[in-house]
Amino acid sequence: MEPVFRTLEIVAKLAVGITGSPISYQGLKNIPASGGAVVAINHTGYVDFLPAALAAKQRDRRMRFMIKAEMARVKPVGWLIKRTGTIAVDRRAGAGAYTAAVDSLRRGELVGVYPEATISRSFELKEFKSGAARMGVEARVPIVPLIVWGAQRLWTKDDPKAMGRRKIPISVSIGEAIRPNGTVEELTAVMRSDMTGLLHAVQTDYPRPAGAFWLPRRLGGGAPTPAEAKSLDQAELAERARRRGERE
Repeated sequence: MEPVFRTLEIVAKLAVGITGSPISYQGLKNIPASGGAVVAINHTGYVDFLPAALAAKQRDRRMRFMIKAEMARVKPVGWLIKRTGTIAVDRRAGAGAYTAAVDSLRRGELVGVYPEATISRSFELKEFKSGAARMGVEARVPIVPLIVWGAQRLWTKDDPKAMGRRKIPISVSIGEAIRPNGTVEELTAVMRSDMTGLLHAVQTDYPRPAGAFWLPRRLGGGAPTPAEAKSLDQAELAERARRRGERE
């Protein structure tokens, strides 16, 4: 029994009810009913984890997320990390988190991973890191592609929050599990291809108002292009490095 995790599940459901945001699920059967699996999730905002976690809950599963270690500095978050099996990742020394994730997978857990590592400002899929594929290969567990769409309208980078009762619809689409066969590079390519297909399918069935900040430029939205988003990411990293240098 995990009382903290159970409390968070109740709070998550209440939060969804308060915002009035309906969540639709496609492909829930693709989340394994038992056993370990890497769940590869796209990253468009700060609350992607919640619909993904609720998708796992629909299958009576719990998902252990990998999140950046800096979040542990926030005392309430650090407290939760220790009590929910969340895996904190130090991006400058991630070996420990990687080992912890593989151990969780071998114990039969679902581990939620963002292959893009950071939020996509363009709301398109960025280049993928190899960690998700490497974990699947090492732990010999499948990789389950999962797309969350619409949550970026609630809270994302560079745009205002919309956390009140906005009734913003959220779509979750889960693809067929990818067996951990082949090289890491091949698995990463398959994962990205499958997630791209899922993302485009979900976007086709979702409202697409012209000029909306949360809609990719490709679909007539106002989001940065992937190239513009990459430049913004690079500028953000440079500023973080400068601040870190000043502190040290």
